[in-house]
Amino acid sequence: MRWLEVADGVFARRYAELDQTLGLVLGDDRCLVIDTGTDEVHGAEWAAAVRAVTDLPWTVVITHAHWDHFLGTAAFPGAEVWAHPRCTAVIAGTAAEQARFWADKYRADGKPEQAERLLAARVVLPTWDLVDKTELDLGGRRVTLAHPGNGHTDHDVVVHVPDAGVLFAGDDVEQGAPPSLGKDGFPLEWPAALDAILEWAPQVVVPGHGEPVDAGFVRTQRAELATVAGLFDGVRSGSMTVEEALAQSPYPEDATRPALERGRVSAAGT
Repeated sequence: MRWLEVADGVFARRYAELDQTLGLVLGDDRCLVIDTGTDEVHGAEWAAAVRAVTDLPWTVVITHAHWDHFLGTAAFPGAEVWAHPRCTAVIAGTAAEQARFWADKYRADGKPEQAERLLAARVVLPTWDLVDKTELDLGGRRVTLAHPGNGHTDHDVVVHVPDAGVLFAGDDVEQGAPPSLGKDGFPLEWPAALDAILEWAPQVVVPGHGEPVDAGFVRTQRAELATVAGLFDGVRSGSMTVEEALAQSPYPEDATRPALERGRVSAAGT
């Protein structure tokens, strides 16, 4: 666990587990906490780390409804919790299922303690909705919470700190591993979401997993995802097989196949 101060009063906290990166933005009157961690034990460590930096009242934003980003929210009592309304719906509908699935994976990996932590985590639903974007005044610093379009999910929220030139991108951007296309990703629309991020001209982009990057990294990832989008469309249209598409992907097979298989199923259903 380590802090990175990516700009004045703007911090990222790095964790070895899942290569995860959480965020903290300080204003004069309150602070903004970006994602809450994998479970209540992790959330409590994260909350204590925040309190070691500031005693300002906290507001929380959840970037999307994957368990590792929201199951620590109970460790932030009294916080306003912002999210996209579809994020809130997915948390309400799938949190228990996600916890069970990943607990089984942790047990299979010989990590029973982490499995129990997941299953014990209380689910705290967001209390404030943003659909397109909203601006928060932290006191002497304004930040924008925005949905850049469908990408990693259909409810991603990014956090722009304009006076610092920093943007927290959630899992729309990943460093150190390919973007997670998975069952929730939107390969055809994801490049446009990154275009929206780049329109803010950030100097530093903090991914949901990995080290902070610059706009050039995001442009490269956007080009890679555009290639995947073309391959997905080719499989969906029947002009190429999944295996042919995999051979042209900029990402490893295990990162690309889930999206291409969805394209194949879509083609079979037409």
